Amino acid sequence: AANLYAKSVFGEDALANISIEQLSDSGALTGHIRIRAKSQGMALSLGDKITHSQKKEAVVSTQSTGAALEQPCSVLINVNISDSPSEQSLKQDFENGSTAVKIQALKNAIIMMQAGEKMPGLLMHIIRYVLPEQDHTIKKLLFIFWEIVPKRDGAGKLLTEMILVCDAYRKDLIHPNEFIRGSTLRFLCKVREPELLEPLMPSIRSCLENKHSYVRRNAVLALYTIYRNFEFLVPDAPELIQGYLEGEQDSSCKRNAFIMLIHTDQQRALTYLQSCIDDIGSFGDILQLVIVELIYKVCQAKPTERAKFIRTVYNLLSSNSASVRYEAAGTLVTLSSTPTAVKAAAKCYVELIVHESDNNVKLVVLDKLIKLQSEHKHDLTLQQELSMDVLRILTSTDIEVRRKTLDFLMSLISLRNVKDVVSLLKKEVIKTYSNTDKDQNTKTYQQLLVKALHQCGVKFPITAEIVVPILMDFLAEGNEKAAESVLEFVREAVTRFENLQPSIIEKLLNSLPSIKSISVLHAGLWILGEYCTSEDQIRNMVDVVLESVGELPIVDTEIRESTKDESEATSTVTVTSRVTADGTYATQSALSTVTNHNEDKPQLRTFLLDGEFFLGAALATALTKLALRYKQVCADVHACNKLTAQSMLILASIMHLGKSSLPKKPISDDDVDWLSLCIRVLNDGSPVLVSIFTRACRQSLQDMIGTLDLSKLQLSEAEKDIVKTDVDALINFSHILTNHADGQAVDELELSLLQATEGSKKKENDISTTALSKVYQLTGFSDPIYAEAYINVNQYDIVLDVLVVNQTPDTLQNLTLELATLGDLKLVDKPSPITLAG
Repeated sequence: AANLYAKSVFGEDALANISIEQLSDSGALTGHIRIRAKSQGMALSLGDKITHSQKKEAVVSTQSTGAALEQPCSVLINVNISDSPSEQSLKQDFENGSTAVKIQALKNAIIMMQAGEKMPGLLMHIIRYVLPEQDHTIKKLLFIFWEIVPKRDGAGKLLTEMILVCDAYRKDLIHPNEFIRGSTLRFLCKVREPELLEPLMPSIRSCLENKHSYVRRNAVLALYTIYRNFEFLVPDAPELIQGYLEGEQDSSCKRNAFIMLIHTDQQRALTYLQSCIDDIGSFGDILQLVIVELIYKVCQAKPTERAKFIRTVYNLLSSNSASVRYEAAGTLVTLSSTPTAVKAAAKCYVELIVHESDNNVKLVVLDKLIKLQSEHKHDLTLQQELSMDVLRILTSTDIEVRRKTLDFLMSLISLRNVKDVVSLLKKEVIKTYSNTDKDQNTKTYQQLLVKALHQCGVKFPITAEIVVPILMDFLAEGNEKAAESVLEFVREAVTRFENLQPSIIEKLLNSLPSIKSISVLHAGLWILGEYCTSEDQIRNMVDVVLESVGELPIVDTEIRESTKDESEATSTVTVTSRVTADGTYATQSALSTVTNHNEDKPQLRTFLLDGEFFLGAALATALTKLALRYKQVCADVHACNKLTAQSMLILASIMHLGKSSLPKKPISDDDVDWLSLCIRVLNDGSPVLVSIFTRACRQSLQDMIGTLDLSKLQLSEAEKDIVKTDVDALINFSHILTNHADGQAVDELELSLLQATEGSKKKENDISTTALSKVYQLTGFSDPIYAEAYINVNQYDIVLDVLVVNQTPDTLQNLTLELATLGDLKLVDKPSPITLAG
């Protein structure tokens, strides 16, 4: 069993439950299709297709079985029938009850009949006492009742009581109330007894001239279904509807009539379309959608007709309806792959995304745009123009739309447009700076912008000079994740682009005191310690560290400041008068002490006092590298010794602070060991350790970046081979497929969607799409006779085209092909003997 989403030929939605089973005795397939919809006529198309495919083989017969069979109905009702009334009580309610009692009794009768109860005695009571009622609720319930009630006797003949029902509905078809007329016409769409429909045909025809559009459009539906099921009842239906269509003004009526012509007489539909092709822009959106569908079907069947209608599809791209523009764009790229058509469709998609308010619609259309671009990667002009249009989508406030847009934008960037893209992304970054309300979506958007600029800077080095100053401003922002992404780019940039190292180091040195994130400060210290190579850079770095750490030694300075704050603390006494519970006055005194704490401590010193000594270990690594490298570039021994002494003093002060009681968390043993090692390296200057600190670390970073690049390349290659299937991909059933000229069943809607979204080009090396996929080898290549068969399945017949090759030098006479069947298969034509030359 399966629950499926169905869509009728009229564009209406329904849910279908399909259950199929194989009978154990005969092996035949049997099943049920139940349709649930908002109104009775929504699932009309699906039911009509199933009935149309089975009507040639249908035989009206009734078999008496012990099990209760489910009655056909478009409405499913799930209730408990254990306390249902008896048939006699229902008769009394129908005969003597009020309108409200009759409504409840009719509901109970429908529920019981749906559950399998046989109540043939109710039919005449309902005809006598309920059918004449004019209440609208009763009439709605009667539509359901007449749908499920058995209308034939055991011999397959129509019940005589149904003549009275037919007369009642003939009166409803000429009723002055348009709702009753229209509802009756919708009910007649589900009647499958031609004996009931034949007397009603004049009344149905007259409804086409009713003054109310509701009646007229349902009359078209009724004529369409009757023509599909019982063509002999209304053989001139296409001609009748064509004449009706030319004089109709209501858009919904014209849409139903045009759909009927499409499915019954496509040539008449084309004649009407060509007569009003210049006025299509003034039609309603529902009719324009049907016109797009017809144009696609005609051009699919007759490719030579594309030139007649492609201009019409172009004009529909400027329709006022978003759905029409969406369908027209998809149809346009299917009919034509010229650059002009592709650009027009892409521009239409972008306009839909920008102006549509629903974020889900934005994501769906954006997926279509991405697929369209992937099919035309060779068009560089399209890539350039599309990249600037895609940037307009960033005005959306939804973070998922922005994420997908930026990912798509990265695939469009080239040397031609990268500078323009970076400049516009720079403006977006400035907008996030000016946004005072920085919620989580704004912070996430900043991260996405940083990632996009990162990719631009790495992929196109000419933009690195523009990207670096933009990204460095994120270091002092409160968005920690964005700052981490910036430092990841900075680390990669200083490794790849040596010409940018001085400007990056200078910018990072200026931003270091204002960094508020521990992880960002940790990475910044590592980069500065590794890439500060000149004398000026090293001295500036040490000066910045001294400024960030504050006055040394740290412990003595903190104790002195704490004592000073306590001495400067001021006490104030506050006296207030209060009223007690008995009404007397009482005096209350409060003593408050104000201590002047120093709130302007440097950021790095504040982190150390909070117990973040892993940051101190990172600082020790950076200072050790700087001191060792300074000895290599500076010839002044006194200056080298001074810088080394300053570095050792900072490290010793951090270690002393960690072992004191001042920080909130004590220093760990690992951090103490690392600080001690750095001090020992600075003091001893072992060549091995100096080489590790000054050269091996940078080489490890370069190896890591190279490994990351290789893994990204392998991942991108692996993603190309992944076959992705949409979660809403349709499941095809043979009953609702149409047969093409080659005998194969094809779902035209699925094929049209596939061609509109993925193109009609086939891979040259894809054997699964050719006839070779149906060829099966029967013998080995080295056998004296080689044989292979091409299998063609047509409904219940299997035809084998067998190729036999004589690989021996002798002529073989009376060569016979013996075939053995299994199961219920029977051999119809036995192959005749043949003679093969050697």
